[in-house]
Amino acid sequence: MFNPIDLTYAHIPYADTGYFSKLVADHISGHAPLRPFYDHAPDEAGIAQAIQQRANFPVDRQRLVSALERQYRGLEVADAVTANIRSLLSAHTYTVTTAHQPNLLTGYLYFIYKILHAIKLAEHLNATHAGKHFVPVYYMGSEDNDIEELGVFRFRGDKYIWDGSGQKGAVGRMDTSGLKPLLQRVFHMFGPPGRDMDDLVRIVTKAYMGHKTIGKATQYLVNELFGRYGLVILDPDDRELKEAFVPVMEDELLNSNAYPIVSQQTTLLEEQYKAQAFPRPINLFYLDHGIRERIERQGDKWVVLNTDISFSREELLAQLHEAPESFSPNVVLRGLFQSTILPDVVFIGGGAEVAYWFQLKTLFRHYNVFYPVVMLRRSVQWIAREQARLRHQCGISIADIFRPELQLETEQVDAHTSGEWRTGAEMQAIEDIFAGLQAKATAIDPTLGPSAAAALARMRRQAVVLEKKMLRAEKRKIEVGLQRLHRLKAELFPNGSLQERTENFAEYYLSYGPAFFDIVKEGIDPLNNRFLVIEQPAEDK
Repeated sequence: MFNPIDLTYAHIPYADTGYFSKLVADHISGHAPLRPFYDHAPDEAGIAQAIQQRANFPVDRQRLVSALERQYRGLEVADAVTANIRSLLSAHTYTVTTAHQPNLLTGYLYFIYKILHAIKLAEHLNATHAGKHFVPVYYMGSEDNDIEELGVFRFRGDKYIWDGSGQKGAVGRMDTSGLKPLLQRVFHMFGPPGRDMDDLVRIVTKAYMGHKTIGKATQYLVNELFGRYGLVILDPDDRELKEAFVPVMEDELLNSNAYPIVSQQTTLLEEQYKAQAFPRPINLFYLDHGIRERIERQGDKWVVLNTDISFSREELLAQLHEAPESFSPNVVLRGLFQSTILPDVVFIGGGAEVAYWFQLKTLFRHYNVFYPVVMLRRSVQWIAREQARLRHQCGISIADIFRPELQLETEQVDAHTSGEWRTGAEMQAIEDIFAGLQAKATAIDPTLGPSAAAALARMRRQAVVLEKKMLRAEKRKIEVGLQRLHRLKAELFPNGSLQERTENFAEYYLSYGPAFFDIVKEGIDPLNNRFLVIEQPAEDK
């Protein structure tokens, strides 16, 4: 067993990792060209400003609490969750929200990390803003219909895929009964045996076999993992909540105001950055059992694509007011809906989420909805004991692990060999000689200049080939050290990607139990916009 006290927490600038976009780096640094796309900076001062202004944008708190209490009915709820839900009735309570789809078994690690960031930031704000209360919220994207993405996760190098058992429509509404064979295959790979394994099997089994839908299963699973921290889970696929959004949805269906507003903002953003979302004339889906399809206006009819469903104006408005749960916002309207029903002061999202929220500020203003602080979620890299041992053997720093492998290889060769394989000095000498030869040849006959240049070009190519051969020969001399480096990079960055984008929390829970969440939360500095690296000691203590 390891002692959490022995862990090392390091914080690396996102720009130094090579895994994040220019937009993310510029947002973190407060780069001026991005400033028009958000209202409040993602720092202490920006959040304080947002808290002050949020009071001018009330939400229907009774509706929100009523919906939450109904959604939590039948669950075993921690006292901290119950207290947080009731606190939302107070005008002095605000939410710190992160959003994610109900990925099977939570999908990848960043699902866990964004929730822990929201929890840690809410704790920080509760400690620094007397007289106010802050509730961490997981906003479940249960209406997403991308089962190809949501039904996939990896565990210990193997990929597990659930195709929904042929079901279509919103994943959160899908029946869980077809999951049993897949879960049994995963459980067969669990270990080592012990309390943590037994607990995880119990939690996952009860989540997916004890609840009828993916949405309810995900609510149970996330509540079991994070309820002790007071995390509140909100499923927006709810009639009562969507009633609060009917005016916006009606305007969208009849007038298509979001399209020109967001298109203009997108065009401005794309002058320097890559946009992540693109508006449509109608940014709503029609939602029913097995259906989540786009709505298009065709003449005097509103048509649900890929179905035989259509509405006249009168029929459409009757459907909207009588059954608002049958309409589902797409990415352009989702954030607006979220801030309509939640008293958000901060939204925490990944790089792509941050980018598309920057396309929405003017839309929020159009509908007089509060635009919260948009904050990049904290990224985390976990270095286990054996990987820490490899890092020390390779003689590289924690920051070095993010550098290109070829660059690290070359430095390893330089550190452990004479460096005689480099041909830079010799090539410079050859360049100087050929410059003189070219000058002589050109003086004798100007037409000989190109011939001299061509000869030098051939010499350069041959020198490059020779240098590569000498480098390979030097690498063979330190083959064991380079194998360590290759193994370290492969383990820390599976398939060349960040660990948090490829691995599932179950592997860490099986090794460390619920303490895994405590360890990560402890290391998260919620306002320090840096990549968190957690390393176990290389040797047992």
